Amino acid sequence: MKKLFPAFAKCFFVFTGCLLFFSPKLLAQPSIRDVVGASIFKLVWADEFNQPVIDTTAWNFETGGQGWGNHEQEYYQRDNASIEDGNLVITARKQQAGSNKYTSSRMTTEGKKEFLYGRIEARIKMPVGQGFWPAFWMLGANIKTVDWPASGEIDIMEHINTDSLIYGTLHWDDNGHVFKGDTLLSTPAQYHVYSIEWDASSIKWYVDNTEYYKADITDGAKSEFHKPFFILLNFAVGGDWPGQKVDESLLPAKMYVDYVRVYQQQ
Repeated sequence: MKKLFPAFAKCFFVFTGCLLFFSPKLLAQPSIRDVVGASIFKLVWADEFNQPVIDTTAWNFETGGQGWGNHEQEYYQRDNASIEDGNLVITARKQQAGSNKYTSSRMTTEGKKEFLYGRIEARIKMPVGQGFWPAFWMLGANIKTVDWPASGEIDIMEHINTDSLIYGTLHWDDNGHVFKGDTLLSTPAQYHVYSIEWDASSIKWYVDNTEYYKADITDGAKSEFHKPFFILLNFAVGGDWPGQKVDESLLPAKMYVDYVRVYQQQ
């Protein structure tokens, strides 16, 4: 066996090197087994953003500048989302659109890609600046019939302004809006993998496979989280949470999404 090992090792490293050369995004893919121990997750849907244009069989573009319930200042439009070098890029610009001083994009998989349970993740690099509010999140697919917050909301990742905190939050209805979550110090201007692992008992939040929050969803008040959800990606400018002051010297600013992947247990 000792004599066979060098030849085997050479073949293995040559094969691995070729695989990574032709599939660079494999370098960024976290080990699902490392995160969930003995559980085995199967990839059920992904957008690697390798195509020249955004896949409209998976994504919708929401439009409008009415504040989106948070007194945001941007006008969302299709033109601010593009594919660049294998990334989805959402660009916030100083651009007048009606009464809005800024433009950006908000994308959803509503009605096209909806999921109940699983590991939902994205590799993202965010702009950091006063008034910036990028997010990767989910809403209940029944939102148009039950409204928010009865639909439920899972904020996989939110970041505001210039701080280093990543926010993961759960929103639901219990005789009114209730929310709970936690934060983790990180480096949002660099690429990180933001994810949740969601099953019938809990939702766990991760940054690069580091768990920082777990929510119990077994009580009856959280029935929202046992129904399908869709994915959202957006880059808001200003709002109740980040404040209305915007550092315009940093515009245009770009949010980069390397991929979005969804796994479910076999």
